[in-house]
Amino acid sequence: MKRSIIFLFLIWNSVVCQQSFSQETESFQNKLEVLELKKAEVVTNEKEALKKEVIVINKKLEQGEISAEEADKLKKGAAQLHALNIDNRLAIIENSISLLKRNNENQLVVTDEKNRLSIEIGGKEGFLKIDDKRNRYQHDIKTYSNLVVAFGLNNTITEGQNLNDSPYKVGGSRFFEIGWAWDTRVFKNTNAVRFKYGISFQYNGLKPKNNMYFVEDGNQIVLEEFLDNLDKSKFRTTNLVFPIHFEFGPSKKIEKENSFRYSTKNKFKIGVGGYGGFNIGNLQKLKYKQDGYKVKEKSRKDYNTNNFVYGISAYIGKDDTSFYVKYDLNPIFKNAVINQKNISFGVRFDL
Repeated sequence: MKRSIIFLFLIWNSVVCQQSFSQETESFQNKLEVLELKKAEVVTNEKEALKKEVIVINKKLEQGEISAEEADKLKKGAAQLHALNIDNRLAIIENSISLLKRNNENQLVVTDEKNRLSIEIGGKEGFLKIDDKRNRYQHDIKTYSNLVVAFGLNNTITEGQNLNDSPYKVGGSRFFEIGWAWDTRVFKNTNAVRFKYGISFQYNGLKPKNNMYFVEDGNQIVLEEFLDNLDKSKFRTTNLVFPIHFEFGPSKKIEKENSFRYSTKNKFKIGVGGYGGFNIGNLQKLKYKQDGYKVKEKSRKDYNTNNFVYGISAYIGKDDTSFYVKYDLNPIFKNAVINQKNISFGVRFDL
């Protein structure tokens, strides 16, 4: 009895498939014929449009509005424009024909536009597959990118000392960071964890206290008191770094007919990670008065800084704004008797 039922089902299914295949073949041929006719229409329409433009140009020439040279130039420009139009429009139609032929070779699709259902026969997942067309063709964007801007206070953690003992001014020492970041959803069906990575320029500034400035003492960089009264003493390192963070936080799934995405607007987030890169420049600025004259000095030297920089960083916030902290694990200066490492606090904007 079971064998008879299976046999009847196979016969019925074969008849249905044959009818569907016949209808699909007829539809396929009709679509091909329509596309071929469109190719001829494109050429005719563009040629007619060119003729009309040439007539207008000739009238302007006859009325003395333009010279013969200008008329020739306008005609050549119009001819090139419509030639490009023909090439581009034909290319679009040829791509449509190729797509139609390629899809027709391997599968038969019957679509019910009202219920948005599709039936696929001979698919990879089985002999008969029925799925929801809306879900099947939804476009999933996993990676987004944005501009990153951060700024705030900068200082150092000195070996054997705490932040209160820093030789640098708290309010005057600042940092600035600007870069571009990408974030990619880690899991397929949730956006709770994102992998955030990018490239940034970091500018770390230090303003020494007590009329001090940086000098080279052999292979050491040390602070010494300046002979005159300094109006300004500032030291800045510039780094090119590649930040990497894992970002955690809720998001809202926004679904449309043919696409969906996750939005973190007005959502809490926390990011933990680090960065690595290179020191690409150093600058010391000094301003002072000497013999009644204002003197400004800018010195761009190696200052024996570490060429490779790396550290840890984290941020916590809501939407596009976060509180941001970063800490260099490498000392600022090589071969230093007492190591100093940059630490920064501020705000971060993922725009």
